[in-house]
Amino acid sequence: MNKAELAQVISEKVGTSKKEAEAMIEAMTDIITATLKNGGEVGIAGFGAFSAKTRAGRVGVNPQNPGQKIQIPPVVVPKFKAGKGLKDALKNKA
Repeated sequence: MNKAELAQVISEKVGTSKKEAEAMIEAMTDIITATLKNGGEVGIAGFGAFSAKTRAGRVGVNPQNPGQKIQIPPVVVPKFKAGKGLKDALKNKA
């Protein structure tokens, strides 16, 4: 399911226009992104939690010249931890 399909399903379920549903999705992604950028965490009960984690720097290998070592700097990456409700829903699917 892509963003447009999700907006269509939300508009049908909530009873709003597709344009309003797209605005809701855009607002949600903007809020989550801004919160993670500021070092916060977003938890949605029964669904999961979004957070930002710093991945440590490390030494890697240059793929074009395998004999050459390169330093890979630390980077902040998004993380999602599924909540109990989501895990249980997927377990019962099988």
